[in-house]
Amino acid sequence: MTAEQSALEPQEDPAAVEPVPLAPPTQARTGARGRGAPDQPPTSWTVARAAGVSQSTVSRALRGDPRVREETRHRVDQAARRLGYVPNSLAAGLVSRSTRTVAVIVSDLTNPFFPALLTPVYDELQLMGYRVVLLTERTDIPTGQETLQRLLDRSIDGVLVTTATLGSRFAVELQRRGLPMVLLNRYIDGLDVDRVVSDNHGGAVIGGRHLIELGHRRIAAIFGPANTSTSRDRRAGLAEALAGAGLGLDPALVREGTFSHQSGYQHTRDLLRLPDPPTAIVCGNDVVAFGALDAALSLGVRVPQDVSILGFDDIPMAAWEVFQLSTLRQPIGDMARAAARMLAERIEHPGDIGAGREQVFATSLVRRGTVERPPARG
Repeated sequence: MTAEQSALEPQEDPAAVEPVPLAPPTQARTGARGRGAPDQPPTSWTVARAAGVSQSTVSRALRGDPRVREETRHRVDQAARRLGYVPNSLAAGLVSRSTRTVAVIVSDLTNPFFPALLTPVYDELQLMGYRVVLLTERTDIPTGQETLQRLLDRSIDGVLVTTATLGSRFAVELQRRGLPMVLLNRYIDGLDVDRVVSDNHGGAVIGGRHLIELGHRRIAAIFGPANTSTSRDRRAGLAEALAGAGLGLDPALVREGTFSHQSGYQHTRDLLRLPDPPTAIVCGNDVVAFGALDAALSLGVRVPQDVSILGFDDIPMAAWEVFQLSTLRQPIGDMARAAARMLAERIEHPGDIGAGREQVFATSLVRRGTVERPPARG
């Protein structure tokens, strides 16, 4: 076994010493522009000499190759920092045909759900040595050719789609072209790709049963778009909970719109103005619930004394004192990190994984200040 192999294989003797490499074929000259001229920028060869390893080990260590021992990685990193060496990512990509760049696709950056989702995605991918490119794209309409071409021009190693819609041609085309892809948050029926989602159906069942146990019978709902798996599954879960109590989704109390504050605000004002208004409103997500809270306040309706409002997601804002939103929690950070790891595995080991994988995270009820027993009515 060579000394370099010892640095790459953790199971071998950690005391093994690598030979100091020979100089590169063309030695950089210092002071080439005359006496007093600055030295040439450091290269991977100069880092290798300083760290006492081979040049190839420097390259592997700096790109996060898991075969490099931690002690060796640390020594290379310290040498690179001391010398001010910055790896040439473009050159590395030409050799490996990998850009170490991942695209993350979202459709609405104004929705606070997505920053909560994207931050852990970015952090996890960065730890694994990937850069992240954020692309905003309407995946619910038959456009996106420009973005599609950008994803397929070999500048991107893989893509993480957070806002796929049912029947999305965009995601289907990416899958057909063979680009590594993970669907996060939503999925598409019949599309054989990796996906990471929460149990939206089960969460809605939990929420509906909680309201019923408190005594609510007149339960309204403001869902998101029907062409999303999240909205469809949450609607089915609520319907199941109501059916278990001998109730049903009253069409007069069901509204559908976007996952937005405006949708929650407008539909809640409409629901609360009915001759027999609901005692509880289940919202498609937390942002819709924030709009519902604003609508109740604008009408002088007290929450939760007069009407209970239940969200879905448990984004960080839901816990703010100004909201104290009761909601159904999906573990956004855990989902995001799992999706990032799944995509990296798909990129780095394409022949070892096979068919699309699925990871489903459990949802849970978070009790705060916007859900209570229904008011007594004479």
